[in-house]
Amino acid sequence: MNATREPAEIPGYQLAVAAESLYLVNLMLAPGLAFMPLAWLWLKHRRDAAPLARCHLDQTFRVSLIGGTAIVVAIALVIAAGGLDWAWTWVIVVLYFTLIHSTLIMFGMVGLAKALSGKLYVYPLIGRRCDE
Repeated sequence: MNATREPAEIPGYQLAVAAESLYLVNLMLAPGLAFMPLAWLWLKHRRDAAPLARCHLDQTFRVSLIGGTAIVVAIALVIAAGGLDWAWTWVIVVLYFTLIHSTLIMFGMVGLAKALSGKLYVYPLIGRRCDE
């Protein structure tokens, strides 16, 4: 007899998958628009969610804030330094998206895979350890 539970039976599974999905939608399809429901879920469930959901909500909300701040600050600094007509502005912006933004998307995909399998996930470098 198999004593392991299906991931969908784990408390907080659906909320964890929703958090990771909204994180990816925020990065790839609807920046800012998908952050609003993610922020709402985090505000509503940050204290009372099951450990799996709380971990994924905390990770995605925190990394979304850091990533959003980083892109605004980085691009503002580059534009302030060289302006929109400076060729290096566009080189740096493309490099930012190629390196940083793509990495955040990859981490989000791993986070979604972990959520779908009912496991905790901490984003490398910028994530916080989850309480179990």
